[in-house]
Amino acid sequence: MSKNVCMFVWNHFTNDARVLRECTALSENGYSVDLICIDDPSDSGLEKFEKKNENFHVYRVRRYPALLELLQKIFRKCMQNKMIGLIAFLIWLVLIYINLLVFGSITILAGVLLKTKLKVVWVRGSIIFRMVASGFNSKYDIYHSNDLNTLPQGYICSKFRINKKKLIYDSHEVQTSRTGYDSKYHGILESFLIKRIDTMIVENHTRAHFNKDLYGFYPNVIHNYPFTQTIKQVEKAPLQEMLKLPQSEKVFLYQGGIQAGRGLDKLIKAVPLFKEGTLVLIGDGKIKPQLVDMVNKMKLDEKVKFLPKVPVNELPSYTKNAYLGFQVLNNVNFNHYSASSNKLFEYIMSDVPVVACSFPEIKKVVEGEQVGLCIDSHSHESIAFGVNTLLEDNVLYQTFKDNCLAAKKSYNWENETDNFLTIYNEVSYIAKH
Repeated sequence: MSKNVCMFVWNHFTNDARVLRECTALSENGYSVDLICIDDPSDSGLEKFEKKNENFHVYRVRRYPALLELLQKIFRKCMQNKMIGLIAFLIWLVLIYINLLVFGSITILAGVLLKTKLKVVWVRGSIIFRMVASGFNSKYDIYHSNDLNTLPQGYICSKFRINKKKLIYDSHEVQTSRTGYDSKYHGILESFLIKRIDTMIVENHTRAHFNKDLYGFYPNVIHNYPFTQTIKQVEKAPLQEMLKLPQSEKVFLYQGGIQAGRGLDKLIKAVPLFKEGTLVLIGDGKIKPQLVDMVNKMKLDEKVKFLPKVPVNELPSYTKNAYLGFQVLNNVNFNHYSASSNKLFEYIMSDVPVVACSFPEIKKVVEGEQVGLCIDSHSHESIAFGVNTLLEDNVLYQTFKDNCLAAKKSYNWENETDNFLTIYNEVSYIAKH
């Protein structure tokens, strides 16, 4: 008999390789999984319901409140019709004037300052409510929250009931020291909820030790390794043709989120120092416009190319084109310092040597398995030195490339699956006794 799992993740579930692997492993080993994520109204091809297999279903909840969407439609209509827009603007001015007379300027100022924050709270609160409504079902035996932003949903659904259910907290990041999580609120929320979970999963042992120092217990470790693949299994994407590059051009690849703190500005600064090759960045993110502007100002359009994010199942065909891959995180918080990110192992799976930062978990793999060079990721000169070393020393480069063949036998999801299922089987056993 299947054991029913309700899993939450705060994204659209279009490129979340870790969650895909976990859900697939469970669905193929006696568990029935419903994954609750968020719809993307800008993507018309994204389904609100997906059946991945007989035991793995995806449900996407509405992103924006219906009332907010209605108000936005009305606003757009007003903007399209100049007369209606002018009348609406005049009414708005009159309302502000009346408000100013009655309540004073402080109220107006507070309204302007809070407008954006109130909208964020409204949108996020509505998503949480819809996730809880979808997940609050008596059929589930286990709830699984990916990261802190879905832990409240898991807690409410699993514990706010007479017959309490088991709750697994799968923390992909260091929630108390990561980019965008600077508020003390996140630490307070996690410290409150972590006492109410049944078990916890983190990405590596550096983070597990950090958690023990912070909360007094050592969580389970499930590494973020990709599925095993051989170079023959993957059809090569026509990357050079897409970017109008010569077939002989060496591609230096970064794949992943285009976000602050990932060393991408230093990577671009290093490009003029490369003796040959073209830097290709595959992905999207908040700082992409700034990086594109930076490339234009430095007149590097011919040496730096951008591509949008690629579906996770298609990404290996792009990675296969790379001469080398980059993982050049900057030490801006403990989350980055302790990372052992998926892209490092994706490069290894495609037999692509790496130029990487010298942080503990990454250095342990890169230097321990001899699959690349560790450099000072805060220095564009150091990044360029690493690249040029691999360009000039063919023997060293080929050694690193050959070592990827051996390394992929260790750093793969198949080796992690048994550990992951053991955690679930223990939680499931306790739930039934």
